[in-house]
Amino acid sequence: MIDLLSLSRAARLAGVSRGTLQARIRQGEIETFEGQVRVQDLLRIYPSVSLEHSGILDQVQQIRDNAVPRDNDQDHQLPSPEVLLSRLHALSDALSAQANRADGLQRLIADLRTQLTKVIPERDTRERLLGWLDAQCAALAEAPESEARRRLFAKDNLLRLMSASVKVIPSGHEFFVEGSESILGAAVRAGLRMNYGCANGNCGSCKARVVSGEVWKLRDHDYVLGAREQQLGYLLACCHTAVTDLVLEAAEAHSSADLPEQEIRAQIRNLEPQNPDLILLQVQAPRTQTLRFMAGQSARLRLEDGTETELPIASCPCNGRHLYFYVRRGRDAFSDAVFSRPLSRVPVLIKGPHGDFVLREADSSPAVFIAFGDGIAPIKSLIEHAVSIDTAASLHLYWSTPGTEGFYLEGWCRALKDALDHFFFTPLINANPKDLQALIQADLPEPGNASYYLAGTSQQLAAMVQAMQRLGITDDRVTTWK
Repeated sequence: MIDLLSLSRAARLAGVSRGTLQARIRQGEIETFEGQVRVQDLLRIYPSVSLEHSGILDQVQQIRDNAVPRDNDQDHQLPSPEVLLSRLHALSDALSAQANRADGLQRLIADLRTQLTKVIPERDTRERLLGWLDAQCAALAEAPESEARRRLFAKDNLLRLMSASVKVIPSGHEFFVEGSESILGAAVRAGLRMNYGCANGNCGSCKARVVSGEVWKLRDHDYVLGAREQQLGYLLACCHTAVTDLVLEAAEAHSSADLPEQEIRAQIRNLEPQNPDLILLQVQAPRTQTLRFMAGQSARLRLEDGTETELPIASCPCNGRHLYFYVRRGRDAFSDAVFSRPLSRVPVLIKGPHGDFVLREADSSPAVFIAFGDGIAPIKSLIEHAVSIDTAASLHLYWSTPGTEGFYLEGWCRALKDALDHFFFTPLINANPKDLQALIQADLPEPGNASYYLAGTSQQLAAMVQAMQRLGITDDRVTTWK
């Protein structure tokens, strides 16, 4: 029986978000051992483990389906028969090993009884020791938590058939491969920035090394791995899926400086009016060349006639093929073209990504997002990425607009608030820094321990930074859009 679980797997089994579990760890309710939690501690806090998904998992899935753009062509929830059979074989081997260990322990106990009888001549001492041994074995077999452990074990086995956990070294990032999706696809969906290029087996950029675990080859690839590389366990992450839990050695981008500027010939797929002066521009990159970017960054868009502009990307890096931008009327020549011409299915050149308004991914403290007007665009990208990686203890969004018609993303905000127990949304109209200062002070017990992300005009941001300094929030806790 398993005794230690990774945080991600423990959260899945308990039916809560990873952030919720981390909050309970910080409060001292659960101990961790090298990033893992004990089964008995998990069952003590969450005694009712069910084979059914809990409400929070369904809610998070709803968010990732509705709020976060996804590529449905590559999102496979159920494993293929081949992958399922491989996982069944792997699970059968693991269960057989557990059964062999259990049989060995039974034999050890029987041998111990025999040895105690032989080496202890005093009858009272011998009977007392044998009685203690029998009592311990009976207590172990009839422990009150044994039924809960069996339920958790059953659910864990079921989840292992449907998905596999991948831990990346040296970063320590962990994600789940659902169904028969590729390791690369799952990593990108989880918000990791593993290196890749074509994503179809031609370039070899997503080459990684399997340290432990089993994989299944989804498709052949043109890129040729050398004999030595194959011996060392290298594979192309875009062409393989995980059968069992994996430890994978792979390179990742850790800062905006690690991502190269890319040039992608894409296509405008749709223009969706949000109000008379705002349009949501949907751009689709080719399958063989998706944009690698960090949440909060921007990109330059250029039409065939040379008209161009720089806009924040208002979507999650978990899907670099489908990019979303908000275009305001009268902003520049590019926005004039968007509002005056039929641009659907028109080619567009994307250059980027640019900027360092990015999430502090390793920070598990509360994350506070403050958006003024259209500053919600990069904030939206940050929040979707924060939901995807699920490390922040809580997410607070304060969005101030000039009027009620400015809340064009209110439905998205409300959906997040309804679906996630650690997401809080406060809509505001013409809020000044003093108003926001008071709200932050009331909402956060320790404002100085949170991370802050601000987007708006330079004047709004300067005034807000001063207000935050009055709260004792140091500059290193604040990231502003530039």
